[in-house]
Amino acid sequence: MKITIIGTGYVGLVTATCLAEQGNIVMCLDTNASKVEAFNNGHIPIYEQGLRELFDRNAAAGRLLFSDDIQMSVHHADVQFIAVGTPPGDQGSADLSYVLTAAANIGRHMNSDKIIICKSTVPVSTGDKVSLAVNEQLQQRAKGNLTFSVVSNPEFLKEGAAVADFMRPDRIIIGVDGVDAAADRARSTMRTLYAPFNRNHDRLIFMDRRSAEFTKYAANAMLATRISFMNEMANLADRVGVDIEMVRQGIGSDTRIGYSFLYAGAGYGGSCFPKDVNALRHTAGEHGLELSILQAVDAVNSHQKRVLFEKILDRFGPKLAGMRFAIWGLAFKPETDDMREAPSREIIRLLLEAGADINAYDPIAMQEAKRVLQADLSGMQGAYERIRFCDTPHEAASGADALVIVTEWKAFRGPDFGMLKQALGRPVIFDGRNLYDPAYLRQQGFEYFAIGRGTREMNAGA
Repeated sequence: MKITIIGTGYVGLVTATCLAEQGNIVMCLDTNASKVEAFNNGHIPIYEQGLRELFDRNAAAGRLLFSDDIQMSVHHADVQFIAVGTPPGDQGSADLSYVLTAAANIGRHMNSDKIIICKSTVPVSTGDKVSLAVNEQLQQRAKGNLTFSVVSNPEFLKEGAAVADFMRPDRIIIGVDGVDAAADRARSTMRTLYAPFNRNHDRLIFMDRRSAEFTKYAANAMLATRISFMNEMANLADRVGVDIEMVRQGIGSDTRIGYSFLYAGAGYGGSCFPKDVNALRHTAGEHGLELSILQAVDAVNSHQKRVLFEKILDRFGPKLAGMRFAIWGLAFKPETDDMREAPSREIIRLLLEAGADINAYDPIAMQEAKRVLQADLSGMQGAYERIRFCDTPHEAASGADALVIVTEWKAFRGPDFGMLKQALGRPVIFDGRNLYDPAYLRQQGFEYFAIGRGTREMNAGA
């Protein structure tokens, strides 16, 4: 099958590469000519487990193509995926300008019937707007005889495991409206397209288009809610001397609750949860509703990004001038170099404002972190220069007054604590991901401050 993917960001590139792996001929459109040239030269701008191997194999086989020619990309395939960004707009709304521009371009150049699949995360009723944008162009061209269907096919990819999620999905949501021939063709095409991913059992869930659009937002809102709920419980656990990890096991064993997304930490980040929670709240506001739970979810998460910093101030006082802190983990989660909404950005900014210097290390995200932090700190004279980017965790820890763990990379889970204690200027760890056993760390001579492990009372009594 020939397929066009409009947009070569995170979702577009993973979708294109995985579909090419199934033998499809996939053309990726990006209007940025230099980006297209980089792809054609084998450069991938993101890190994602397993993506490099699939990219190289399918590009070499001629199944993965890149172009900035809009007309050629529309003519390439009757199946057109829209996978462009929907960045936050005013008051949390999703900016649909890229989506609607892509739709208009399809209508402007199509000379055969099309199936237009919206992979971008979009608010309810966006499919109607896409249909209108295509129709307007067809009417201007007097091509009203051409038919098309707009399908909602939201992505459910976890960064760091996106290739695996695409190849082995737990569900594939397909939103199609209508009972006419075009709608039937769209449903049949989607079944054919996703057949390689349904060999064990049928994962396709068909529904109307608006319900499919809403499903994506509702799923992310639920996951964000679980994270913020657990973080709020963790903050109380610290005050009353409770270990939130024991609580997590206790409530997670209830099959009605489960263990997923119940880990307390330094707050969620990335491109999805913060944006989608606010976009859903904005949609509710447009219909005269206030989503009180999601308002609280967002507020809890904003505060949670400060919790580690507040623990540092509790231990060392409000003035940190002359102190140096090692930061382990910069990306918003492991197995990605994504720095969007990463808690590390807030923690580093707060430490620098308080006068501290930083030793920073991340296994993958160093280059992206340098770019993002330089922009973040552009208004704080000399701040960026007070960050030392290190080549190893040990180098980052060497001479630091404390270690701050922000991202739960596997490489941080089992360090040589004897060497770590020798490297640090003071044996103090602030663990934003609860990687270690508090009792063991105290036995090793560390002061250990985690999230919801009862460590405020434990350290006070030590």
